[in-house]
Amino acid sequence: MSSSDIQITPIKQSKINSVDFNNLVFGTVFSDYMFECDYKDGKWQTPVIKPYGDISISPSARVFHYGQAVFEGMKAYKDDNDDIFLFRPEENFVRINKSSERLAIPEFPKEYFFDGLTTLLNLDKDWIKKGIGNSMYIRPFVIATQPAISASPSEEYKFMILLSPAQAYYAGEVRVIFSEKYSRAADGGVGFAKAAGNYAAQFYPTKLAHEKGYQQIIWTDASSHQFLEEAGTMNIFFRIGDTLLTAPNNDRILDGVTRKSVIQLAKDNNIEVEVRRVSVVEIKDAARKGTLKEIFGSGTATVINPILGFSHGGKEYELPTVENSYASFFKEKLMNIQYNISEDPYGWRVKI
Repeated sequence: MSSSDIQITPIKQSKINSVDFNNLVFGTVFSDYMFECDYKDGKWQTPVIKPYGDISISPSARVFHYGQAVFEGMKAYKDDNDDIFLFRPEENFVRINKSSERLAIPEFPKEYFFDGLTTLLNLDKDWIKKGIGNSMYIRPFVIATQPAISASPSEEYKFMILLSPAQAYYAGEVRVIFSEKYSRAADGGVGFAKAAGNYAAQFYPTKLAHEKGYQQIIWTDASSHQFLEEAGTMNIFFRIGDTLLTAPNNDRILDGVTRKSVIQLAKDNNIEVEVRRVSVVEIKDAARKGTLKEIFGSGTATVINPILGFSHGGKEYELPTVENSYASFFKEKLMNIQYNISEDPYGWRVKI
């Protein structure tokens, strides 16, 4: 398949002039077009791109009853020459199919994914604004659409890509609580997949954390709650002294694209990084001794999100203010690659 095979229904009139790009609420404004492709009769059908709008789906569609739904999060960036770039898109493509496989959803073809995404971004290129912090958030997702309320995998699916213009994501001052009761994922489960249900299950304990004055939860392992794994929608890093620590990938932790980029940048900039289990006791001891210098999250929406303090066992721990922080270093390095400001020795930046 090539871009010419995609059926495109043109918009009658763009809605771009009705959008205030200086006051965007993340994930609430969508561009003119969307990509859609249905799976039926054992194969993916001809993709279409059409005006963004509602879709019609049966109330008995299996997604509503058995939760077959996975998604991805990506961004497109525009440099000062109006060129558009993606950041490590191959990783997102591989991961959505890895997620799909875990939920018994058929793999989406690579050429459909990239031809569809490229065509969509070119159609809506005026929605991608220049300037550091501005980007186009990209949401590919798959849902089970077969109308049947029987507990088995669907035989019909819908793959879609939505585009949502975004500004710099600022979460404000972030303090977290280390989980002592609730778990995000368990061994043998779907924690490594971007399954929609993973996030739904986080909302209630996160609500409880908000009521106590914390913005996020750092999840601990489900069996013992002794080891720190992931924070909300982010992977998590700890800096003790000059060493960076992060939990290893497993079937409970999402294989974050930003996470693996930070690890690579650390290694190449003479920052010692240890990928190993990180215990609650170790981090609390380091905080008491003053050797815990930073905690920060990494993810597509935030890039790097510093954490100012944490709570565990009813005790609060504040982190020091650090000049030349690792968080700011990695954020600048990553964004300079994403916005075509610096050289990209890794081939992470892909021009559209």
